[in-house]
Amino acid sequence: MSAPFGWSEGRRPLNLEAGPSPLMTSPCPHDRETAPPTAAQVERALGAAAARVAAAGDRLTRPRRRVLELLLIAGSPAKAYDLVATYHQDARVAKPATVYRALQFLETRGLVHRLSTLKSYVACDPERPGAPALYLLCDCCGSCREVPAPDLAALNAAATAAGYEIERITLEGQGLCSACRPPRPGAARDPVLQTEPEAAAGSGPASIEPRP
Repeated sequence: MSAPFGWSEGRRPLNLEAGPSPLMTSPCPHDRETAPPTAAQVERALGAAAARVAAAGDRLTRPRRRVLELLLIAGSPAKAYDLVATYHQDARVAKPATVYRALQFLETRGLVHRLSTLKSYVACDPERPGAPALYLLCDCCGSCREVPAPDLAALNAAATAAGYEIERITLEGQGLCSACRPPRPGAARDPVLQTEPEAAAGSGPASIEPRP
């Protein structure tokens, strides 16, 4: 499975005020950023999301599209109040109800996940929308890494036996990422996480103007 937005790498939480991650108790000496998505990658993901919503008989309205766009551009967990603050690119501030309604819709459609540990939202891997997700959260640098969830047949069977129908599953694991954990004797660190992914030649960070 490819990872167009660096889904395979650790993702730092979006924090417009440059404060520490909610998981961090002190500054992380291993702190590093990952390459942001390109505008083309974001547009492809938005197009796929619109098609998925349309297939279900609904619409990806402008507020829903804008909130999903912000999460895709961030490539990392974002709190609702950060999305409210960045919804417009001028001095205006969006109505919180607009953002919360959009987040609720996107979550029910399997396009975003809510991370209870961080009280934040993150865009789903565009190649696995609606699939159960396991997020690995680093207590040191605050990075967030999405990996395929393990087999949940036993959980689904238990829920069915209890007369319950599961609609969404988000698992969260806390610990230390490959870059932050102490090296084990004789074990090399994950080479994927030792170096930063290079941005595509000639492409820069995504910057998309909100639609009027």
